[in-house]
Amino acid sequence: MDIPISSRDFRCLQLACVALGLVAGSIIIGVSVSKAVAALGGIFIGAAGLGLLILAYPFLKARFNLDHILPNLGNLRVHPHPAPDQGEGRSNANGNKEGVRSNLATVSRTLEKLKPGARGTGEG
Repeated sequence: MDIPISSRDFRCLQLACVALGLVAGSIIIGVSVSKAVAALGGIFIGAAGLGLLILAYPFLKARFNLDHILPNLGNLRVHPHPAPDQGEGRSNANGNKEGVRSNLATVSRTLEKLKPGARGTGEG
């Protein structure tokens, strides 16, 4: 049994669901005593916000020409900077281990200098 529904009635039903979610979430947060119940109210408000976004998407798409913007968002990529060339004779794994050891030695020396009563702090 299919009941025909017009596009306008469908949009009104969507808007009513969004309004109901906002009102329910606000009431739940308003009367809640515990944080868990307030979180549940937040879920209602978040779902209503998502419903509002779904409702407004066709209008926003037509107004701001989102087809031009959205495909570019999918092309964003993170390109890490390649490590500087270590030379032809050394491998990256060995160079990285030596760099880590050097950094650890530097940190260890700095910590030794900062210890109270340690030698080399300038107290003479």
